[in-house]
Amino acid sequence: MTFDIGRVRAAYPALADGYAYLDGAAGTQVPATVIEAIAQAYRSGIGNVGGEFPASGRSDAIVAECRRALADLTGGSPQGVILGPNMTTLTYRLADTLSRQWGPGDEVVVSRLDHDANVRPWVQAAARQGATVRWAEVDISTAELPTAQFGELVTERTRLVAVTAASNIVGTRPDVPAIAAVAHAAGALCYVDGVHATPHVPVDVGSLGADFYATSSYKWSGPHIGAVVADPALLETLHPDRLAPAPAEVPGRFERGTAPFADLAGVAAAVEHLAGLGAEAPAGASRRERLLASMAAVERYEGQLFARLLGGLAAMRHVTLYGKAACRAPTAYFTVAGYAPREVAERLAAQAINVWDGDNYAWELTGAFGLRESGGAVRAGIVHYNEEAEVDRLLAAVAGLDR
Repeated sequence: MTFDIGRVRAAYPALADGYAYLDGAAGTQVPATVIEAIAQAYRSGIGNVGGEFPASGRSDAIVAECRRALADLTGGSPQGVILGPNMTTLTYRLADTLSRQWGPGDEVVVSRLDHDANVRPWVQAAARQGATVRWAEVDISTAELPTAQFGELVTERTRLVAVTAASNIVGTRPDVPAIAAVAHAAGALCYVDGVHATPHVPVDVGSLGADFYATSSYKWSGPHIGAVVADPALLETLHPDRLAPAPAEVPGRFERGTAPFADLAGVAAAVEHLAGLGAEAPAGASRRERLLASMAAVERYEGQLFARLLGGLAAMRHVTLYGKAACRAPTAYFTVAGYAPREVAERLAAQAINVWDGDNYAWELTGAFGLRESGGAVRAGIVHYNEEAEVDRLLAAVAGLDR
């Protein structure tokens, strides 16, 4: 499948400002189709769900289509798609629910590779229940998460294994299917943070072995909405706190308060945008089939840009790169000799290049790297609307910081 970067970039109004948006790991820009979908929902008139009038019916339809779209994106079931404001909020909600079945002697496994949103909710829930937390450690020389250690960490008392599908700072993509298999063999559940993986690769929750798969649409050209995808049968066994008149069925019982219906329309539009990033799909192809083909094209395209970015940074004597995993999302984390990370970000911003600095909520990993107290590092990420010229601009700007 071909990848027409000119056509892709033309879909994003924000890219006309001349900045190199290499900050996508923290949130992407939004295409015109998503903006229009949100605006059209408001123009058409929407009401709360469950009513007997057309505006309410439109909201019902928006919610249903959003669930279908997310199921197509992840390979899950629409009846297993939980919607919420963001991944962190939903993970806390599920940690509270799942941990009610834990007690002293039970164990939870978390990893130092993960964003803190897939660490702290589980650590805090375990502490409340008297359960034990066991840590999967990172090989600091490569930023790999060795799979073999899970065979020792997971026991018959393990209730949950939480692991990321891709590190949000160094991009490492651990062997989630193998880790999930170890968890399942011991009767434990596997909660996968897919926030940083979803924008870059085709996703199939079944192949991953994820009992829960979390994603955030603002990382893949949608509005600020989070989702967790799970087997509806598993969700039926869980009973979160809810208001007395709130929905009792799955997945509605996990969703608190009135949803932002127009934003949900934007989520569905963002999924459709992702499905159309590659060349034209064969006639009659389903959205799921188009997504798999399109995201495979995205992975190939981003991989080429990322190789250029890594090669350029690695050749600079004043740059230190973190992370050498063989399988990784296109995200670089680096320091520049003689400059604090914030100063590097400031210098690049002055040249219309957007990057992030700091720990980026990878609290445990930056601590393991010994970077947390010194301001972390600089993060530059590739997404599907970036182009070679932007990578070259970044490389030239960083090269100019050699003292």
